[in-house]
Amino acid sequence: MKRLLIVLFSIPFFASAQNKPLVIEGVSPNLYINHTVAPKENYYSVGRIYNVSPKEVAPYNNLILDSGLSLGKTLKIPLSATNFLQTGNAAGDEVLIPLYHIVSGKEGLYRISMNYNKLPVETLRQWNKLAGDAVGNNTKLVVGYLKVKKELSPLANMATDKPADNPAKVIENPDKTVIAKERVKPEASNEIIPPAKKLAKETPIVADKIKKEPVAEPVLKEITPVTKPVTYVRGKNFNGGVFKSDYDKQTSNKDVAGEKGEAAVFKSTSGWEDGKYYCLHNTSSPGTIVKVTNNSSGKSIYAKVLDIIPDIKQNSGLLVRISNAAAEELGAGDAKFDCTLSYSK
Repeated sequence: MKRLLIVLFSIPFFASAQNKPLVIEGVSPNLYINHTVAPKENYYSVGRIYNVSPKEVAPYNNLILDSGLSLGKTLKIPLSATNFLQTGNAAGDEVLIPLYHIVSGKEGLYRISMNYNKLPVETLRQWNKLAGDAVGNNTKLVVGYLKVKKELSPLANMATDKPADNPAKVIENPDKTVIAKERVKPEASNEIIPPAKKLAKETPIVADKIKKEPVAEPVLKEITPVTKPVTYVRGKNFNGGVFKSDYDKQTSNKDVAGEKGEAAVFKSTSGWEDGKYYCLHNTSSPGTIVKVTNNSSGKSIYAKVLDIIPDIKQNSGLLVRISNAAAEELGAGDAKFDCTLSYSK
Protein backbone atom coordinates (compact mmCIF):
# COMPACT_ATOMS: atom_id res chain seq x y z
CA MET A 1 0.00 0.00 0.00
CA LYS A 2 2.83 2.38 0.86
CA ARG A 3 4.58 1.64 -2.43
CA LEU A 4 1.35 2.29 -4.33
CA LEU A 5 0.95 5.69 -2.68
CA ILE A 6 4.51 6.66 -3.63
CA VAL A 7 3.91 5.68 -7.26
CA LEU A 8 0.59 7.55 -7.41
CA PHE A 9 2.22 10.61 -5.90
CA SER A 10 5.11 10.60 -8.37
CA ILE A 11 3.00 10.20 -11.54
CA PRO A 12 1.49 13.72 -11.61
CA PHE A 13 4.87 15.22 -10.68
CA PHE A 14 6.63 13.47 -13.55
CA ALA A 15 3.79 14.07 -16.03
CA SER A 16 3.85 17.81 -15.40
CA ALA A 17 7.63 17.83 -15.83
CA GLN A 18 7.28 16.08 -19.19
CA ASN A 19 4.81 18.64 -20.51
CA LYS A 20 7.01 21.65 -19.76
CA PRO A 21 8.94 23.01 -22.78
CA LEU A 22 12.60 22.00 -22.70
CA VAL A 23 14.86 25.06 -22.54
CA ILE A 24 18.51 24.96 -23.60
CA GLU A 25 21.13 26.48 -21.31
CA GLY A 26 24.74 27.42 -22.01
CA VAL A 27 26.49 28.47 -25.21
CA SER A 28 27.79 26.17 -27.95
CA PRO A 29 29.69 23.92 -27.80
CA ASN A 30 28.71 23.50 -24.11
CA LEU A 31 24.92 23.23 -24.41
CA TYR A 32 22.76 21.41 -21.88
CA ILE A 33 19.24 21.16 -20.45
CA ASN A 34 18.26 20.97 -16.79
CA HIS A 35 16.48 17.99 -15.24
CA THR A 36 14.99 17.89 -11.75
CA VAL A 37 15.35 14.46 -10.15
CA ALA A 38 11.98 12.78 -9.50
CA PRO A 39 11.28 9.98 -6.99
CA LYS A 40 13.16 6.72 -7.59
CA GLU A 41 15.19 8.12 -10.50
CA ASN A 42 18.83 7.17 -10.99
CA TYR A 43 21.49 7.91 -13.60
CA TYR A 44 20.27 5.09 -15.82
CA SER A 45 16.60 6.08 -15.85
CA VAL A 46 17.55 9.72 -16.46
CA GLY A 47 19.83 8.60 -19.28
CA ARG A 48 16.94 6.77 -20.95
CA ILE A 49 14.77 9.89 -20.77
CA TYR A 50 17.30 12.05 -22.61
CA ASN A 51 19.10 9.44 -24.73
CA VAL A 52 22.43 10.01 -23.00
CA SER A 53 24.83 7.62 -21.29
CA PRO A 54 24.89 7.67 -17.46
CA LYS A 55 28.68 7.72 -17.79
CA GLU A 56 28.36 11.17 -19.39
CA VAL A 57 25.79 12.61 -16.98
CA ALA A 58 27.71 11.89 -13.75
CA PRO A 59 31.07 13.50 -14.63
CA TYR A 60 29.32 16.38 -16.43
CA ASN A 61 27.78 17.25 -13.05
CA ASN A 62 30.96 16.50 -11.05
CA LEU A 63 29.24 13.52 -9.44
CA ILE A 64 30.15 9.87 -8.91
CA LEU A 65 28.16 7.32 -10.93
CA ASP A 66 27.94 4.83 -8.07
CA SER A 67 26.31 7.34 -5.73
CA GLY A 68 22.56 7.86 -5.67
CA LEU A 69 20.60 10.94 -6.75
CA SER A 70 18.84 13.21 -4.30
CA LEU A 71 15.16 13.96 -4.86
CA GLY A 72 14.73 17.45 -6.31
CA LYS A 73 18.39 17.80 -7.35
CA THR A 74 18.97 19.65 -10.62
CA LEU A 75 21.11 17.77 -13.15
CA LYS A 76 22.68 19.23 -16.27
CA ILE A 77 22.00 16.96 -19.24
CA PRO A 78 24.71 17.44 -21.89
CA LEU A 79 23.66 17.87 -25.51
CA SER A 80 25.87 16.16 -28.07
CA ALA A 81 25.62 14.54 -31.49
CA THR A 82 24.00 11.53 -29.80
CA ASN A 83 20.92 13.36 -28.55
CA PHE A 84 20.95 16.81 -30.20
CA LEU A 85 20.02 17.59 -33.79
CA GLN A 86 19.83 20.78 -35.87
CA THR A 87 20.19 19.34 -39.38
CA GLY A 88 19.13 16.05 -40.90
CA ASN A 89 16.55 13.64 -39.49
CA ALA A 90 16.15 11.25 -36.57
CA ALA A 91 16.82 7.53 -36.86
CA GLY A 92 13.92 5.13 -37.33
CA ASP A 93 13.70 4.31 -33.62
CA GLU A 94 13.95 7.96 -32.53
CA VAL A 95 11.63 10.96 -32.33
CA LEU A 96 12.41 14.67 -32.04
CA ILE A 97 11.48 16.97 -29.15
CA PRO A 98 11.78 20.75 -29.76
CA LEU A 99 14.33 22.58 -27.61
CA TYR A 100 13.79 26.26 -26.88
CA HIS A 101 15.73 29.45 -26.19
CA ILE A 102 13.98 32.19 -24.18
CA VAL A 103 14.72 35.64 -25.64
CA SER A 104 15.94 38.20 -23.12
CA GLY A 105 17.36 41.72 -23.20
CA LYS A 106 18.16 43.05 -26.66
CA GLU A 107 18.91 39.69 -28.23
CA GLY A 108 18.36 39.42 -31.97
CA LEU A 109 18.30 36.44 -34.29
CA TYR A 110 21.93 37.00 -35.29
CA ARG A 111 23.23 36.74 -31.71
CA ILE A 112 20.97 33.76 -30.97
CA SER A 113 22.16 31.95 -34.09
CA MET A 114 25.81 32.46 -33.08
CA ASN A 115 25.15 31.01 -29.61
CA TYR A 116 23.67 27.82 -31.04
CA ASN A 117 26.34 26.44 -33.37
CA LYS A 118 25.91 29.31 -35.86
CA LEU A 119 22.47 28.04 -36.82
CA PRO A 120 21.45 29.98 -39.98
CA VAL A 121 19.13 32.91 -39.25
CA GLU A 122 16.88 31.76 -42.09
CA THR A 123 16.48 28.40 -40.33
CA LEU A 124 15.46 30.19 -37.11
CA ARG A 125 12.82 32.11 -39.06
CA GLN A 126 11.53 28.92 -40.71
CA TRP A 127 11.33 26.86 -37.51
CA ASN A 128 9.55 29.65 -35.62
CA LYS A 129 7.40 31.04 -38.47
CA LEU A 130 8.95 34.52 -38.19
CA ALA A 131 8.43 37.12 -40.90
CA GLY A 132 11.21 39.45 -39.72
CA ASP A 133 14.20 39.72 -37.39
CA ALA A 134 12.53 41.38 -34.39
CA VAL A 135 11.61 39.13 -31.45
CA GLY A 136 10.20 40.24 -28.12
CA ASN A 137 11.44 39.43 -24.64
CA ASN A 138 10.37 36.04 -23.23
CA THR A 139 9.64 34.70 -26.73
CA LYS A 140 10.30 30.95 -26.97
CA LEU A 141 12.33 30.10 -30.07
CA VAL A 142 13.05 26.58 -31.30
CA VAL A 143 16.84 26.31 -31.72
CA GLY A 144 17.25 22.54 -32.06
CA TYR A 145 15.77 19.14 -31.30
CA LEU A 146 16.35 16.48 -28.66
CA LYS A 147 16.65 12.97 -30.12
CA VAL A 148 15.11 10.31 -27.87
CA LYS A 149 14.27 6.63 -28.29
CA LYS A 150 10.54 6.34 -28.90
CA GLU A 151 10.26 3.08 -26.93
CA LEU A 152 12.42 4.16 -23.97
CA SER A 153 11.82 7.85 -23.25
CA PRO A 154 8.64 9.16 -21.60
CA LEU A 155 9.30 12.41 -23.47
CA ALA A 156 8.34 10.71 -26.74
CA ASN A 157 4.76 11.97 -26.35
CA MET A 158 6.10 15.51 -26.91
CA ALA A 159 7.51 14.58 -30.32
CA THR A 160 7.03 16.86 -33.29
CA ASP A 161 8.00 16.90 -36.96
CA LYS A 162 11.06 18.94 -37.85
CA PRO A 163 10.72 21.18 -40.93
CA ALA A 164 12.78 20.10 -43.92
CA ASP A 165 16.27 21.56 -44.09
CA ASN A 166 16.74 24.58 -46.32
CA PRO A 167 18.78 23.86 -49.47
CA ALA A 168 22.39 24.90 -49.18
CA LYS A 169 23.05 28.44 -50.36
CA VAL A 170 25.99 29.63 -52.43
CA ILE A 171 28.75 30.90 -50.17
CA GLU A 172 29.64 34.58 -50.25
CA ASN A 173 32.90 34.20 -52.21
CA PRO A 174 31.95 32.76 -55.60
CA ASP A 175 35.59 32.02 -56.47
CA LYS A 176 35.61 29.28 -53.83
CA THR A 177 32.34 27.67 -54.88
CA VAL A 178 32.73 23.94 -55.38
CA ILE A 179 31.45 22.87 -58.80
CA ALA A 180 29.75 19.48 -58.82
CA LYS A 181 31.32 16.86 -61.04
CA GLU A 182 29.04 15.14 -63.50
CA ARG A 183 29.52 11.82 -65.18
CA VAL A 184 29.77 12.46 -68.92
CA LYS A 185 28.24 9.75 -71.04
CA PRO A 186 30.41 8.67 -73.99
CA GLU A 187 28.87 9.32 -77.39
CA ALA A 188 27.46 6.23 -79.02
CA SER A 189 29.35 5.12 -82.14
CA ASN A 190 29.06 2.13 -84.44
CA GLU A 191 32.43 2.86 -86.08
CA ILE A 192 35.37 0.99 -84.63
CA ILE A 193 37.99 1.95 -87.22
CA PRO A 194 39.15 5.61 -87.11
CA PRO A 195 37.94 7.72 -90.10
CA ALA A 196 41.49 8.12 -91.46
CA LYS A 197 41.71 4.38 -92.06
CA LYS A 198 38.70 3.88 -94.35
CA LEU A 199 38.85 0.79 -96.60
CA ALA A 200 39.25 1.48 -100.32
CA LYS A 201 36.84 -1.24 -101.31
CA GLU A 202 33.82 -2.65 -99.64
CA THR A 203 35.04 -6.13 -98.87
CA PRO A 204 33.89 -8.55 -96.21
CA ILE A 205 35.58 -7.70 -92.95
CA VAL A 206 36.89 -10.45 -90.76
CA ALA A 207 36.28 -9.52 -87.17
CA ASP A 208 39.52 -11.09 -85.92
CA LYS A 209 41.63 -8.90 -88.22
CA ILE A 210 40.11 -5.61 -87.18
CA LYS A 211 42.33 -3.59 -84.94
CA LYS A 212 40.09 -2.68 -82.03
CA GLU A 213 40.62 0.69 -80.47
CA PRO A 214 40.15 0.86 -76.68
CA VAL A 215 36.72 2.19 -75.74
CA ALA A 216 36.96 5.41 -73.80
CA GLU A 217 35.84 5.04 -70.20
CA PRO A 218 33.36 7.55 -68.80
CA VAL A 219 35.28 10.34 -67.12
CA LEU A 220 34.55 12.79 -64.38
CA LYS A 221 34.63 16.20 -65.94
CA GLU A 222 34.56 19.45 -64.05
CA ILE A 223 31.70 21.53 -65.40
CA THR A 224 32.58 25.15 -65.96
CA PRO A 225 29.70 27.41 -64.89
CA VAL A 226 28.10 29.27 -67.77
CA THR A 227 27.16 32.29 -65.71
CA LYS A 228 29.74 34.75 -64.50
CA PRO A 229 30.68 34.74 -60.80
CA VAL A 230 28.44 36.90 -58.63
CA THR A 231 30.14 40.20 -57.87
CA TYR A 232 29.10 43.24 -55.95
CA VAL A 233 27.53 45.83 -58.26
CA ARG A 234 29.22 49.10 -57.40
CA GLY A 235 27.68 52.44 -58.14
CA LYS A 236 24.01 51.60 -57.58
CA ASN A 237 22.16 54.14 -55.48
CA PHE A 238 18.94 53.32 -53.66
CA ASN A 239 18.44 56.80 -52.20
CA GLY A 240 19.09 55.61 -48.67
CA GLY A 241 17.65 52.11 -49.05
CA VAL A 242 14.23 50.47 -48.84
CA PHE A 243 13.89 50.93 -45.07
CA LYS A 244 13.44 54.72 -45.29
CA SER A 245 9.63 54.47 -45.18
CA ASP A 246 9.86 52.21 -42.11
CA TYR A 247 12.12 54.77 -40.43
CA ASP A 248 9.57 57.51 -41.13
CA LYS A 249 6.82 55.40 -39.52
CA GLN A 250 8.93 54.55 -36.46
CA THR A 251 9.94 58.17 -35.81
CA SER A 252 6.58 59.79 -36.60
CA ASN A 253 5.36 61.77 -33.55
CA LYS A 254 8.00 60.11 -31.36
CA ASP A 255 11.19 61.20 -29.64
CA VAL A 256 14.25 60.64 -31.81
CA ALA A 257 17.59 59.70 -30.27
CA GLY A 258 20.80 61.09 -31.75
CA GLU A 259 24.33 59.70 -31.38
CA LYS A 260 27.73 60.48 -32.88
CA GLY A 261 30.72 58.20 -33.10
CA GLU A 262 32.82 55.87 -35.23
CA ALA A 263 31.33 53.44 -37.73
CA ALA A 264 32.89 50.31 -39.21
CA VAL A 265 31.82 47.91 -41.94
CA PHE A 266 30.95 44.22 -42.15
CA LYS A 267 30.65 42.18 -45.35
CA SER A 268 27.22 41.10 -46.54
CA THR A 269 25.64 40.04 -49.82
CA SER A 270 22.50 41.98 -48.93
CA GLY A 271 21.83 45.48 -50.21
CA TRP A 272 23.74 45.44 -53.47
CA GLU A 273 20.72 44.54 -55.57
CA ASP A 274 17.75 45.23 -53.28
CA GLY A 275 18.74 48.24 -51.17
CA LYS A 276 18.22 46.35 -47.90
CA TYR A 277 20.87 47.69 -45.52
CA TYR A 278 21.62 46.23 -42.09
CA CYS A 279 23.63 47.24 -39.04
CA LEU A 280 24.78 46.16 -35.57
CA HIS A 281 24.08 48.67 -32.78
CA ASN A 282 24.15 48.42 -28.99
CA THR A 283 21.56 50.91 -27.76
CA SER A 284 18.62 50.24 -30.09
CA SER A 285 16.51 47.08 -30.26
CA PRO A 286 16.66 44.53 -33.12
CA GLY A 287 14.28 45.58 -35.87
CA THR A 288 14.78 49.31 -35.27
CA ILE A 289 15.55 51.35 -38.39
CA VAL A 290 18.56 53.62 -37.85
CA LYS A 291 19.43 56.60 -40.03
CA VAL A 292 23.20 56.63 -40.55
CA THR A 293 24.83 59.81 -41.88
CA ASN A 294 28.43 60.00 -43.07
CA ASN A 295 29.74 63.21 -41.49
CA SER A 296 32.28 63.68 -44.30
CA SER A 297 30.04 63.22 -47.35
CA GLY A 298 26.72 64.27 -45.76
CA LYS A 299 25.05 61.21 -47.31
CA SER A 300 22.56 59.11 -45.33
CA ILE A 301 21.21 55.55 -45.44
CA TYR A 302 18.57 53.67 -43.44
CA ALA A 303 19.63 50.34 -41.90
CA LYS A 304 17.72 47.72 -39.91
CA VAL A 305 19.34 46.67 -36.62
CA LEU A 306 20.13 42.95 -36.53
CA ASP A 307 21.75 42.73 -33.11
CA ILE A 308 24.25 44.30 -30.74
CA ILE A 309 27.91 44.67 -31.72
CA PRO A 310 29.90 41.57 -30.63
CA ASP A 311 32.06 42.32 -27.58
CA ILE A 312 35.47 41.64 -29.11
CA LYS A 313 38.69 43.65 -29.30
CA GLN A 314 38.32 44.93 -32.88
CA ASN A 315 34.91 46.41 -32.04
CA SER A 316 36.20 48.48 -29.12
CA GLY A 317 34.91 52.06 -29.29
CA LEU A 318 32.57 51.49 -32.24
CA LEU A 319 29.15 53.13 -32.31
CA VAL A 320 27.79 51.05 -35.18
CA ARG A 321 28.74 48.47 -37.82
CA ILE A 322 26.97 48.71 -41.18
CA SER A 323 26.86 46.38 -44.19
CA ASN A 324 29.35 47.10 -46.96
CA ALA A 325 26.60 47.92 -49.47
CA ALA A 326 25.39 50.66 -47.10
CA ALA A 327 28.95 51.96 -46.69
CA GLU A 328 29.31 52.09 -50.48
CA GLU A 329 26.25 54.34 -50.82
CA LEU A 330 27.61 56.57 -48.07
CA GLY A 331 30.88 56.90 -49.98
CA ALA A 332 32.83 55.40 -47.08
CA GLY A 333 34.24 52.28 -48.74
CA ASP A 334 35.57 49.70 -46.29
CA ALA A 335 37.31 52.14 -43.93
CA LYS A 336 36.07 53.39 -40.56
CA PHE A 337 34.39 56.80 -40.62
CA ASP A 338 32.70 59.33 -38.33
CA CYS A 339 28.92 59.19 -38.42
CA THR A 340 25.71 60.49 -36.86
CA LEU A 341 22.84 58.16 -35.95
CA SER A 342 19.18 58.90 -35.37
CA TYR A 343 16.41 56.46 -34.46
CA SER A 344 13.17 56.19 -32.51
CA LYS A 345 13.61 55.86 -28.76
